[in-house]
Amino acid sequence: MLLSPQLSRTGEWFLGSGIQQPNGGVARYYHTDRQCNAPVSTEITGYAVSALVYMHSLSHDQRYLDAAARAARFLARVAWNPAMAAMPFEIEPAAFSYFFDCGIIVRGLLSAWRATGEDEFLGAAAAVGGSMARDFASENGDFHPVIGLPAKIAEPRDARRWSRSPGCYQLKSAMAWWDLFEATGEPCFREHYQHVLESSLAGHLDFVPGHPDRLGRMDRLHAYCYFLEGLLPRANEARCAEALFAGIAVAGACLRNIAPEFVRSDVYAQLLRIRLFADWAGAVALDRAAAEEEAGTLAGFQCAGRDPRIDGGYWFGRKGGELLPFINPVSAAFAGQALELWESRVPVNRHLLI
Repeated sequence: MLLSPQLSRTGEWFLGSGIQQPNGGVARYYHTDRQCNAPVSTEITGYAVSALVYMHSLSHDQRYLDAAARAARFLARVAWNPAMAAMPFEIEPAAFSYFFDCGIIVRGLLSAWRATGEDEFLGAAAAVGGSMARDFASENGDFHPVIGLPAKIAEPRDARRWSRSPGCYQLKSAMAWWDLFEATGEPCFREHYQHVLESSLAGHLDFVPGHPDRLGRMDRLHAYCYFLEGLLPRANEARCAEALFAGIAVAGACLRNIAPEFVRSDVYAQLLRIRLFADWAGAVALDRAAAEEEAGTLAGFQCAGRDPRIDGGYWFGRKGGELLPFINPVSAAFAGQALELWESRVPVNRHLLI
């Protein structure tokens, strides 16, 4: 199967822009104003593995699988610190580990394992998943968002920053435990996912309004879409279907309300993808008019030019009518997948959700 023109260009950006380093790690984003990459991020590398495996699943182009395997080996052999039994946020220095990032990395490693059959990736995924349960658990029954390394002491929480506070968005990372349960049969992983599901369903509609700043809610909306994605393993259950129905409606209204002032391309992509996956799961019927509008707007964020560092990537977002000077691998991965799914209308396995 051939990739669509937009996804083919995005794939070439991942392969040829320099966003992936020779050691397999992937930079957080490309600064168009400074003409340089940000440092390598383990989380972004995890997303890139999943994106490259997805593109290989459609095209069977060996280049994508080779790049995915390089990124997965970076995570398993370079990023994972066996002495600390921890996955750092960045390698130099290895000062922090994020609960959310670890879940994304587990899902990336599992996607590489399914595509290559290399047991090293499954073993690394299980090790990171074990760290998530062991090192981030708090006395309150939730999971710390950030711990300091090497001591593994929880960092102070900040209620104004979603990435520095626990919340329903953590369900996307907890989905990695469900995937590990499916891969290993270990019931503890299923129980960990179930624990986060229960807490996430309680009060999830208060998450986006929880930020006092109007524009700050766009970032929270990005995180809230992670919650909606995290519901997919149980989308056929009534209460999860209800949460998807309510959450999609809230996300769509909030996006359209704030977008004239500040919008992230990844939010358009996340919302479009969850509409499709929820429809395929039989949980929420697709609002075709809303999806078409989101797809059309999202397509406008794809970069074009002769410079391979930008062509085929996706702009991070727009603020005050101006594009922000970042080309983001996550934006590119989410947008490329969302538009491909929308154009093809062919259901795919939940495991391929980036």
